[in-house]
Amino acid sequence: MKQLVWRWIFFVTGVTTMALGISMTIKGQQFGIGPWDVFHVGLYNHLGLTIGTWAILTGITIVLVTMIGTKKFPQLGTWLNILFIGSFIDVFNWILPDITSYIGQIIIFVIGVVITAVGVGVYVSPNVGAGPRDSLMLLLMAKTGWSIKKVRTGIEIIVALAGWALGGPVGLGTIIIALLLGQIVHYSLPLSQKLLYTISGYTLPYVKKSVENQT
Repeated sequence: MKQLVWRWIFFVTGVTTMALGISMTIKGQQFGIGPWDVFHVGLYNHLGLTIGTWAILTGITIVLVTMIGTKKFPQLGTWLNILFIGSFIDVFNWILPDITSYIGQIIIFVIGVVITAVGVGVYVSPNVGAGPRDSLMLLLMAKTGWSIKKVRTGIEIIVALAGWALGGPVGLGTIIIALLLGQIVHYSLPLSQKLLYTISGYTLPYVKKSVENQT
């Protein structure tokens, strides 16, 4: 019971943290936004709705694709991730003030990238259901044997190109996220897993083994 409670605490904390980080990068959009957000903004510009709504719809689509690849029905946490992340993005976009100065946008963008990557590591570590994008990341890791940073970086680059094709706001920041986010998650995930193990005794064997093989 203790393990289950802590796993859900990590999950909720992680998805909230990730949504905050994403919104911070969006507030620094003059510097460029993340690949997935470029994609969502491109859809928003063409079809309306909200950025968070497109994050939800995109997530559902990815889940369906991942279900085909894994032949497994996603965990509850995966569906909650889709709903929470999209909703929290819209909430934080409303709460966080707009920043007009270029330096201010750079600062909030950089902090947002780090917070996003930390959030990914925290919510994936309890294994209650990775988000759709990270479920895809874990699936590709399992299929290819590649490292977290290699798979994540590849996904970010492909999505950035798709978002650019839709007219989304690509900038230097987009390239930084595509190249840097996976690098940070590569460390934040095992660190979060170790912290969860220290607190509750829960561990995630396949992630631990993957990290050990990379060191």
